[in-house]
Amino acid sequence: MGKGKNWDQEPEDLYIQMFSIHGLVRGENPELGRDADTGGQVKYVLELARALGQRPEVSKVELVTRLIGDQTVSKDYSQAVEPLSPEARIIRIQCGGRKYIRKELLWPHLDEMVDKTVKYIKKQGRIPDVFHGHYADGGYVARELASFFGVPFVFTGHSMGAHKKGKLLADGLKPEEINRRYHIDHRIGVEERIIRDAEQIVVSTRHEIERQYSLYENFAAGHFNVIPPGIDIETFYPYYHELSEHHVDGEVARQTRVMLLAELDRFFTANHKPIILAVCRPDQRKNISGLIKAYGEDKDLQAIANLAIFAGIRKDISTMEENERHVLTEMLLLMDNYDLYGKLAIPKKHDFTLEVPELYRLCADSRGVFVNPALVEPFGLTLVEAASCGLPIVATQDGGPADIIANCDNGILIDPTDTAQIAAACKSILVDRELWDRYSRNGIIGVRNHYSWESHCASTLEVYRQALAAVPKPGPEAAGSKPRAIGKRLAGVDRLLITDIDNTLVGDEQAMRDLLELLEQQREQVGWGVATGRSLEVTREVLARHGIPVPDIIIAAVGTEIYYGPDFSLDNGWKQHLRHQWKPAAIRKALDDLDFLELQEDSDQHPFKVSYLMADEGDNLAKVHFALQEKKLHYTLEFSHGSFLDILPYRASKGKALRYLSYKWNIPLNRIMICGDSGSDAQMLRGDACGVVVGNYSGELEPLRGQRKIYFSKKEYAAGILDGIRHYKFFNTESRQAEKKD
Repeated sequence: MGKGKNWDQEPEDLYIQMFSIHGLVRGENPELGRDADTGGQVKYVLELARALGQRPEVSKVELVTRLIGDQTVSKDYSQAVEPLSPEARIIRIQCGGRKYIRKELLWPHLDEMVDKTVKYIKKQGRIPDVFHGHYADGGYVARELASFFGVPFVFTGHSMGAHKKGKLLADGLKPEEINRRYHIDHRIGVEERIIRDAEQIVVSTRHEIERQYSLYENFAAGHFNVIPPGIDIETFYPYYHELSEHHVDGEVARQTRVMLLAELDRFFTANHKPIILAVCRPDQRKNISGLIKAYGEDKDLQAIANLAIFAGIRKDISTMEENERHVLTEMLLLMDNYDLYGKLAIPKKHDFTLEVPELYRLCADSRGVFVNPALVEPFGLTLVEAASCGLPIVATQDGGPADIIANCDNGILIDPTDTAQIAAACKSILVDRELWDRYSRNGIIGVRNHYSWESHCASTLEVYRQALAAVPKPGPEAAGSKPRAIGKRLAGVDRLLITDIDNTLVGDEQAMRDLLELLEQQREQVGWGVATGRSLEVTREVLARHGIPVPDIIIAAVGTEIYYGPDFSLDNGWKQHLRHQWKPAAIRKALDDLDFLELQEDSDQHPFKVSYLMADEGDNLAKVHFALQEKKLHYTLEFSHGSFLDILPYRASKGKALRYLSYKWNIPLNRIMICGDSGSDAQMLRGDACGVVVGNYSGELEPLRGQRKIYFSKKEYAAGILDGIRHYKFFNTESRQAEKKD
């Protein structure tokens, strides 16, 4: 498998994989504002992917998001691959089912996204050079993949959980309610690890660093880069430009203008007035109610201008998410309370791709003003878009707008909680023609100087270069090599040998040494691992005691845990997979009355394993099954060596762990060889893998004799493994070539 570019040279021919998992992401007509999860981040990552793809240093950009097959959304989101340009495309990977769900509900499913992306990457035949995660969920996935494959991890937060939690607490919400709605503490914990592990972090403003990232314990470990987002100045051109072939189709723009005017005319009785415009999602943090109150409380402002609020897309407010429903309902109640009929427009839907740029220009033509009254605004992309069209701005002083106005000198900062201040700022611009002209002109020039995609991409690629330089060159002798680069190793092998330890790998010292030497010789093509009922700690002790090098994979605790060498990293995807319908407390309670069961030591109990000692007598095993089935519990039962009873999640066992590894690392079962000696190995030995039972096997495996693809060796311990390798011609190069032809 290809390993990407030459690490000794400057980055070129870069393969970049970006992750923006939540929301609805599509290249054509993105539904921006449809809900709280489909906003500025979606627009940003789409444009960044396209812009990076145009750079000569970049060969491929993939924007990875969630595949959704849901009748409530467009079929576009069920398309596995969507081209954005010759060099950029959207890759959709299913996780958490196919229904569209809000981002706060995605946390339990992100390890599934990791696993399926690993499989996708191996199929591609090349590992990305950089993983770039957006928001905490995309950051989690990118971090896991970067650590698997030993390549750089870059993060863009867009907004951070600790800052959001502080704001919600200040608004009077209780911690329990905040966690119920937003799973905020879990998110903050993920963000702590992201800050610690990211090679580079991209932020839009210094404010983000000082007011958001500084709230984290790992703040000092972060490597921050301030890069303001870019915009497409060909789309957001000034309001006074004549339509030409240089811009969007003139007829389309004219039709859009007519449609917008018709929509606004439905609301306004005096349509000749300047327009105060707001464009945002229906989110409490956007403080739409504050803007309506500012307008409703100031009769002079109402006489001067109309107010238009484009707050996402809505059909039936009663069916929307709680946060959006509350915001939209409050908007309508305030409209009624201040009797703003004929002065306030609240359209139900709009097309961000075509309508919003023309909306900015229409508002500028009316000599209006754009307002962002958010309680906090990490950046404020709509402010830059409006400024590029020549529209002066009034914006919150809390966040990125301070940088925008400092760079462009094109508007006024306000305290978003002070409605009188919002109204006064709007009036000062609307009534002063010279001030309006200066702010309009400065915004157009300032955006072109500070917020173009060309400059943004140049800075982003420099961040990627720094991230690449921060990761040591690959190789076994690289000092401080990045942990968990196991992904590069397993992405390159085409076979896997898995063996039990006790009485299989261990037992014949010379045969074991011969086997380990052979595995080292075949290292480039063959990965290897051990599967055991022991805990990881005991397994490590046994490996060290016998001088066995750390394997690539350890399946421990009777298949309930998977670890990777060389640093014994836990496979979180497997752990999440096992949680489904696992109720260990209920299992113990159901078996309390069976006096022939004795709980094993605490050291033998694990989160996904309840272990007993039980004599192999009479119908003891049947009684255990009956007791568990009577309580309708889901489980897998393993009984081995005539005395060890392990009760596992029904998704768990050595065999199921093996199949999970086959799927995740894209190694077909017929290229995996399994070696064992006892009943706990039985399920692992069955199936399409190449099974080997060593000569010193336990009688529990005798029923497997004669079954397809299970070889009973006459040789014992590791000699039996070597015999199995010869039997299946498992390391035979000609055999591999024949398989490829088939």
